[in-house]
Amino acid sequence: MNLAARRGLAGIESDGKQSARRAGVRGETFAYWYLRRHGYVIIARNFTVPGMHGEIDLAGYDGDVLAFVEVKLRALATAEAAAANPRHALPEDAITSGKRRNLSRMAKQFLLQWRIRDTKYRFDVLAIETDTGARPIVRLHKDAFTADA
Repeated sequence: MNLAARRGLAGIESDGKQSARRAGVRGETFAYWYLRRHGYVIIARNFTVPGMHGEIDLAGYDGDVLAFVEVKLRALATAEAAAANPRHALPEDAITSGKRRNLSRMAKQFLLQWRIRDTKYRFDVLAIETDTGARPIVRLHKDAFTADA
């Protein structure tokens, strides 16, 4: 049974979710090219593990180190918006301890599945803040957290 069709094809997702998904895809594509320009060799995008929540946005080599990159995109926060929700004022603030644990578990599965052994790896966060008509503000945090965080 197709429950989404029962609710009407036009309303499969709200405009907010569709807009957020499109923005996420644009952000990850921007991040891919940004990292390539900065010397990363990307080997995987949107890696998922069956039975685990979430995904590894990008995985690639920065020199001889394998980097698992979490991309966070946010609209540029106004002072009022940051004051209203100080918990997630910056994109990188959304990387919670639960998210770090989950990314760590997925990274271990990635290494097993790709049969990568004896390689140094780290977790990077690429934070992108956007505003209509302006260049994005990009912050790359290399080695943002450890696997056991």
